[in-house]
Amino acid sequence: MLLQQALTRGLPAITAEVTPPRGADPARTLAAAASLRPWVHAVNVTDGSRAVMRMSSLAMCRLLLEAGIEPVLQMACRDRNRIALQADLLGAHALGLRNLLCLTGDPVRAGDQPDARPVNELESVRLLQLVASLNAGQDPVKGSLPDGGTAFFAGAAADPQSPSWSGLKARMRRKQRAGARFVQTQMVTDAEALRRFVEEIAAPLGLPVLAGVFLLKSAKNALFINRVVPGANIPQTLIDRLAAASDPAAEGVAIAAEQVARYLEIAQGVHVMAIKAEERIPLILARAGLAPLPETAGGTGIPARAPQLL
Repeated sequence: MLLQQALTRGLPAITAEVTPPRGADPARTLAAAASLRPWVHAVNVTDGSRAVMRMSSLAMCRLLLEAGIEPVLQMACRDRNRIALQADLLGAHALGLRNLLCLTGDPVRAGDQPDARPVNELESVRLLQLVASLNAGQDPVKGSLPDGGTAFFAGAAADPQSPSWSGLKARMRRKQRAGARFVQTQMVTDAEALRRFVEEIAAPLGLPVLAGVFLLKSAKNALFINRVVPGANIPQTLIDRLAAASDPAAEGVAIAAEQVARYLEIAQGVHVMAIKAEERIPLILARAGLAPLPETAGGTGIPARAPQLL
């Protein structure tokens, strides 16, 4: 598994994100992921992000795997009780999925069906504990799994710009003790906050960090993200920069590329998000000075630095 190999060896790692379709046709999402494959170690598939109905992350991840693309299965607790979570985890493992990002899930009120009933029996820390138990071959009812343990590589989410530093530190400690092997952050716009998070929280816990980079398409888009995405806090300086640009879309790519280059000096990797614009992610990575991954057969799968900015 390329992502696990890179992160556990202390080598740079690049991931990106796709959103499952709102209908039953996966073609567009598969095409978007295929365009990313030469550039990234793995592709995240969101799970009910913003509480909006979409195809299941598990199904989409299996389709990516069949297409030769390493997936990261995002799994949120909002819509499943522990029985359903266990069933999906065992099913995911049987389908060949190994990378996990364990999430609590965005609140239902943030979505397009605010009257839906959330479950929320578990949250991300307890989901990580559940995954660790399955990896150890433990059955919560009968003592042990009949066919041995699973082999999930589980990660946790974090917000380095959280206003509660002590709360962030305590929660990351709980996630690490629960079995998190890496951290994928939410969108980061403050490099110094990221540096402090890596140096004071993640590194002492032995957790490699994938820093979140979000492609902004315009000032209007940035304001929309601030309004509807839980925890988003895009600073006015970036909004003003986008508003003043003659080509806001190109300026958004430039901003994201600057962030990728900067964050790779601080964290072990980056996670790039570009909703409905995944085709721009290779351009962002190239502008940041990265080249496509080398062929992985017999190689390391580690991204090579381009000799110059493209």
